[in-house]
Amino acid sequence: MKKKIEDTDEPIGPLRVIKDFLPPPEKLILKERNIKITINLKESSVGYFKNLAGKYHTPYQKIIRNVLDHYATNDSKSKLQKV
Repeated sequence: MKKKIEDTDEPIGPLRVIKDFLPPPEKLILKERNIKITINLKESSVGYFKNLAGKYHTPYQKIIRNVLDHYATNDSKSKLQKV
């Protein structure tokens, strides 16, 4: 099973150029700071997010933060459209 592989330092197949798909560095900078808060939630709500987080292997706090951010962004956009 110990077959020796000879490295010829040559390409293994045809080469192709891959288009640069990364955003420019200035778009990678976080635009808003996060602040720490304390909040009381229903046990059933936290349980829901913990179960969801376990299913997707992510922290439940991140899911709650994303829900709140999404709600705030969409609500402020809808209020701007009404003006």
